[in-house]
Amino acid sequence: MLSIKEDIAQALQVLKAGGVIIYPTDTIWGIGCDATNVKAVERIYNIKQREDSKSMLVLVNTENMIPSYIEEVPEIAWELLEASDAPMTLIYPGARNLANNLVGSDGTIGIRVSEEVFCKELIGRFRKPIVSTSANVSGNLPPGNFGEIDERLLEQVDYVVKWRQDDYSKNNPSSIIKLGLGGEIEVIRK
Repeated sequence: MLSIKEDIAQALQVLKAGGVIIYPTDTIWGIGCDATNVKAVERIYNIKQREDSKSMLVLVNTENMIPSYIEEVPEIAWELLEASDAPMTLIYPGARNLANNLVGSDGTIGIRVSEEVFCKELIGRFRKPIVSTSANVSGNLPPGNFGEIDERLLEQVDYVVKWRQDDYSKNNPSSIIKLGLGGEIEVIRK
């Protein structure tokens, strides 16, 4: 069995090469890649059989990464991040420095600060955000744990993380809140 360090090293190598991974997050198992790599993002849309007009979110490992990918972080975002005690994705206006096929047609991007130990370390070593979209074919239910991931998806990615594959606890997707520059808040998913 690989140690977590070896598992992270393998996933990191794949991300740096422009590959796609399946990995555990602080919510559900996800399909991910370098959030700045257009071709890798395109592969995820193909694997998920998802329209590329439906944007995906990205994970960062610290709030300090957010300003590098958002033109102007609304003040309310910092307050929400401070107050949240559960996984929360914030949709920000003015995305930048990300693959253009990842950004919404209105220029927005969803970002979540991951608290999951594997994700935090992987993103910290990669030094860039990672795409995070549920490890399922578009339209199907997201997997509650590793055992619920469709075998065909596992075969289409370049690396499947070993960490937490034997964790059968059920996790839920994050809440999603869309922010406006004027402090507007729209709850998309509780």
